Amino acid sequence: MNLGDTTWPELREPRLLAVPVGATEQHGPHLPCTVDTDIAVALCDRLAEQRPVVVAPAVAYGSSGEHAAFPGTLSIGRAATELLLVELGRSADAFAGVVLVSCHGGNAVAVRNAVRTLRSEGRRVLAWSPTGPADDSHAGRTETSAMLALRPHAVHLERAEPGNTEPLHELIDRLRDGGTAAVSDNGVLGDPRGASGSDGRRILHGWVESLVAAVDTWTSNAEG
Repeated sequence: MNLGDTTWPELREPRLLAVPVGATEQHGPHLPCTVDTDIAVALCDRLAEQRPVVVAPAVAYGSSGEHAAFPGTLSIGRAATELLLVELGRSADAFAGVVLVSCHGGNAVAVRNAVRTLRSEGRRVLAWSPTGPADDSHAGRTETSAMLALRPHAVHLERAEPGNTEPLHELIDRLRDGGTAAVSDNGVLGDPRGASGSDGRRILHGWVESLVAAVDTWTSNAEG
């Protein structure tokens, strides 16, 4: 069930609300700026195919200041992202709970703080994010493969080139101090070469399995 296609009388029976939390930011010379949002929407849609979940319209802007040096990045910052998620959660009391599916690492602090606030107010909220290799954290093989599975027409493989392949924990301080441009000239953290749609389908399947398992565990604990 998609909230964009649903009328309010159809929502009388409480269901979980899945909110895709993405970003609009550069993803190297070969991927569109909507990667994080595209993946978050796809994961929420696939969750709704397996569980009684309503999928909200995506939050398409987030905390992306680290990518500001690259054209195409639109960021509302950490504080605004946190406030937006808190107010969304507060407005969703008609639902059985809220699942925030965040696919942009830069949103992590804002999501964590929002969840803490909402839970302190007695609201049921779960946050989940996909995982990937430490040396392939942005516009590398993982995200490129996922996008080849989801929106192959938007991927320009002929432009794909490696970026910084240091593990994220080794470059995170430099990234925080100077942004992505301080550690990668092309905005890529990883190596997209060799990406494929078949790998993307496998990656997405694994993420969906993890998301469904997290939701099942969360709902089971609440029922118990």
